[in-house]
Amino acid sequence: MSELVIDGLHARVGRQEILRGIDLRVGSGEVHAVMGPNGSGKSTLSHVIAGRPGYEVTAGTVRLDGVDLLGMRAWQRAQAGLFLALQYPIEVPGVTLVEALSEAFAAMGRDPAQVPALVAAEARSVGFDESFLARALNVDLSGGERKRCEIVQMGAIRPRIAVLDEIDSGLDVDALRAVARRVGELATQAGIGVLAITHYNRLLSELPVSTVHVLSAGRIVASGGPQLALELEGTGYVAYEEEARA
Repeated sequence: MSELVIDGLHARVGRQEILRGIDLRVGSGEVHAVMGPNGSGKSTLSHVIAGRPGYEVTAGTVRLDGVDLLGMRAWQRAQAGLFLALQYPIEVPGVTLVEALSEAFAAMGRDPAQVPALVAAEARSVGFDESFLARALNVDLSGGERKRCEIVQMGAIRPRIAVLDEIDSGLDVDALRAVARRVGELATQAGIGVLAITHYNRLLSELPVSTVHVLSAGRIVASGGPQLALELEGTGYVAYEEEARA
């Protein structure tokens, strides 16, 4: 069993404080969603967890199975079992997906020879065209195909905890269903803990989420079951924004 534990996390960029005391726990096989208005700190939260440069953590801790992630570089956090599906996956010219994952497997002490078969199986599971596997990573792919590619990587690597930063953006209905179905399978069958960051309830209509958190003005101001996301569809975030700034 694994657990990502975030306690009292504060972070800023320059003089601007963005995260103002985040407390969150995600365990193996659990699927949590973080929702909130633009500018609330959702992507900042994912970046700070994963170790993206440019953010200063001023207080709090982020631990994975008791290990302090904040003292690690991004690649060390990945080796510890953390995975981030990017909101805007980048192109990597000259390097195929299989080559990139083979290097990742070698760094983790796993057999790179397993990668081609694993990637092909994961590609089929989310409807990712296998002809793309021979291309440079994400080069000339649509936004939706890049998101499928992120889930292919997640499925091949099988991290302990996966943070999905707006994995639903750019996906049509069929792609959304395929991606959400595979993420749900990886949570229930492989025991991966999932923290899904999203604006919209449409992802949660396909993904089996156990807990929904509302992030506003850098703080989690409400948590509840899937019904909380349905309430937000009708009420919006105005009340929570006022509460966060109170």
